[in-house]
Amino acid sequence: MVSIYQRIFTDIETKIISGIWRPGDCIPVERELVRQYQCSRMTVSKALSALAERGMIVRRRKTGSFVASPQIDRTVMDIQDISTEAELAGHEHHFEILARKIERLGEAEAQQLSEAADAEVLRLQCLHIVDGRPNAIERRIIMLDAVPRAREESFASTPPGKWLLQEVPWSKAKHVIRAVSADTATARILQTERGEACLSFIRQTWQNGRTVTYVEFIHPGDRFQFAGTFHPMAN
Repeated sequence: MVSIYQRIFTDIETKIISGIWRPGDCIPVERELVRQYQCSRMTVSKALSALAERGMIVRRRKTGSFVASPQIDRTVMDIQDISTEAELAGHEHHFEILARKIERLGEAEAQQLSEAADAEVLRLQCLHIVDGRPNAIERRIIMLDAVPRAREESFASTPPGKWLLQEVPWSKAKHVIRAVSADTATARILQTERGEACLSFIRQTWQNGRTVTYVEFIHPGDRFQFAGTFHPMAN
């Protein structure tokens, strides 16, 4: 049997992830939730505290609780958001959607992502162009159970990665950067030679243990670099 605490947590989380409640929206005050769920104020407070710890909401004394804006680490955003990276550096960026398809995960991919084999996903392939030259192929999977509104999103004006960062809160991310050689299809799209050195950047994000998106960017080795500035941590 699901506890009242878990019901409150799940109901609010679902409304945030589904987009019914957007960043900045006010959560019902504690006394309203107490009346709605017929429970103690302590139970409501416990659920709201757990949501705040997950980064889903922000609790403000005297003014109430609000849906949190997505938490974005500056270095992480610079690495993965190609459009922002290009614009900050003074370059011209645009992108093209090469493929867009809704389908279900196969066994191998589902195992890799630790998701159900029949999970419905939006699969995208995009080309990012910087200063008139292909800069990256983006191959992305968006889990539609975690981001249902992506089903109807065209991404006509905003790249998928930037849209997700603005719209969907996430609590965990994993990055993998490696060197790869361009296969025939990749070389054709990036206008380079088959076998040329490329940089592959893979990113997977989760929210509350569920995958939000899995994406691989492939950059021509001579047109992109990862860079960061670091400072020693004070004692």
